[in-house]
Amino acid sequence: MAETAYSAGMSQVEVDVIVIGGGPAGLSAALNLGRSRASVVVVDAGRPRNAATLRSHGFLTRDGVPPLELRKLARAELAAYPSVRLLDRTVVTDLLPTDSPNGMRFIAALKGPAGRTPPAVAARSVLIATGMRETLPQIPSLRAFYGMSLFSCAACDAWELQDRPLALIGETTDLAVRARLISRWTDRLTVFTNGADVVDTVEEAELAASGIIVERRGIDDLEGDRGAVSAVRLVDGSRVAVTGGFVRPQWQPALDFLSAFDVDRDDDGALTADRSGRTSVPGLYAAGDAASPGPQQLIVAAGQGARAAAVLVHDSVGVRTAH
Repeated sequence: MAETAYSAGMSQVEVDVIVIGGGPAGLSAALNLGRSRASVVVVDAGRPRNAATLRSHGFLTRDGVPPLELRKLARAELAAYPSVRLLDRTVVTDLLPTDSPNGMRFIAALKGPAGRTPPAVAARSVLIATGMRETLPQIPSLRAFYGMSLFSCAACDAWELQDRPLALIGETTDLAVRARLISRWTDRLTVFTNGADVVDTVEEAELAASGIIVERRGIDDLEGDRGAVSAVRLVDGSRVAVTGGFVRPQWQPALDFLSAFDVDRDDDGALTADRSGRTSVPGLYAAGDAASPGPQQLIVAAGQGARAAAVLVHDSVGVRTAH
């Protein structure tokens, strides 16, 4: 397979695959593509959504390992594959179609650290694994507790908080559904809507029947020390004691660079892909949160990246795999 080595003095690099995103989906895809002797450039902005999380959970053989340590281990493994190159602190500003006679179908314009402009990268295929951006409720001290005693993923972190008095803070219409899920781990749960009308009276009655309290007053701030939340302080000065909990962020796919392609998306703006990672644009694949209705556990994203890489390799040699 043809490959042009990366060099700061070149105007364009040509590889088999561009992987956009250096999280578990992107790094897993790059590992498997490298093992298939594909030439790969991984473009990693270096701003993982889980950077505030101290421990990741549910990843077989790595339960409790910090997410940043998982990234470090993955990058060390990639270093064994000379056809895989990682561009750190770099973003794709535009992904464009091209009709190069040597089979390159895509070209990515890049921006590196300190505004540096690296050479563009052309590729036969692109795998998008950019994850999602998250916007937290506007509560002054929320970031001081996020990732330490307040989390967004119940499947990832509820085990460590089981049987405690917990908060669920959010302003989205799925708050009641999330409350029912979290009640698997505790019977002392208070749902804080922060003044938003997102839990109707029927849902509130159903939650109350399960011992879940709905608090509709606005939140003034959170109280606690060294990352351990101890209370939710409401706008009237009253306090609700908690020792942990969950936040429901609003999530948006990080796909600003895709405006040149009319690619199918779901109602939330995430890419629509089949179970093998193929999007509606030939040669364009997606894995992880970029192709899901919401964030997933790390091990699920890594599995999707591995599967999309295998399908991409089969497609490149004309062996069509099942959807």
